[in-house]
Amino acid sequence: MGELIASMAGTPEGEVLAVALALLSALSHAVFGAINKGGRDPYLTRGAINVCYGLTALPVALFVVPWPTPTLWAVLAGVYLIHIVYEWLQSRAFEIGGFTVVYPIARGTGPLLTAVFASLLFGEAFGAGQWAGMALLTGAIYALAWANLRALGVTDLAAARTLRAAILTALVTGAMISVYTLYDAWGIRLAANPFTFLAWFFVLGGCGFPLIALARWRRLRPEQRPEPRELAVRGVFGALIAFFSFGGVMLAMRLGAVGEAAAIRETSIVFATAIGVLIFRERIDALRLCLIGLVALGAVLVKLG
Repeated sequence: MGELIASMAGTPEGEVLAVALALLSALSHAVFGAINKGGRDPYLTRGAINVCYGLTALPVALFVVPWPTPTLWAVLAGVYLIHIVYEWLQSRAFEIGGFTVVYPIARGTGPLLTAVFASLLFGEAFGAGQWAGMALLTGAIYALAWANLRALGVTDLAAARTLRAAILTALVTGAMISVYTLYDAWGIRLAANPFTFLAWFFVLGGCGFPLIALARWRRLRPEQRPEPRELAVRGVFGALIAFFSFGGVMLAMRLGAVGEAAAIRETSIVFATAIGVLIFRERIDALRLCLIGLVALGAVLVKLG
């Protein structure tokens, strides 16, 4: 399978598959974010997810895919560190901010930065129509975050300070999304077999953030800790979703353009808003529905512009 993926890179068939994988990743990432946000504690939920996908990927890494080269091991060490920082920032944003506020801000920051630096690192050239689509997508995502923020109607000073901290954390999270997207794209392209990179990505992820989650578990009082069974269920389900979320977009970047895959993945905003309304009972109005449509239109222009 790894050889087939590698052979399809840069072909018309590969481009079609890249789009499909990026869209699958968008849907999966919205579900993944909701699982993380919906738990009693986002740090512990993320830790449980990472443990589950690390244990699941370990047999594949050890016995199925080719062993990483020394160069790839060095790249994977960077992946390990970058994703720990990103995962902590995302969990912090979910802890202090509303899902429909912090999620759009984080996701809106990433694709624009990724497209700019992908042109420098990978020689990708966006046309005028594609840049227009990127501007529309990014602008609509930020406008959606503003609309969600306005709907909160925060008047309390302490709540306003917390909200400002959440927004700042979400912006930094968005910058880290761009960093890990570019770095992961570089790493998976270095690997002769992309599934070698993916397998060890998940194994190392199972050894990173769970250490932060364990430290947090020890600091919490017994009544603040979620039930182990709840954590296990969220961990297993979240791990299955993570394989599609992170694996899908990385394979899309191996097959096609990094900037395009990053932009298409941000249609996760459409799915995340639907989850916010249906699961978290957050209200939506005609303005936000229109903005969600503009996000989707921007992603289409990035691909076809």
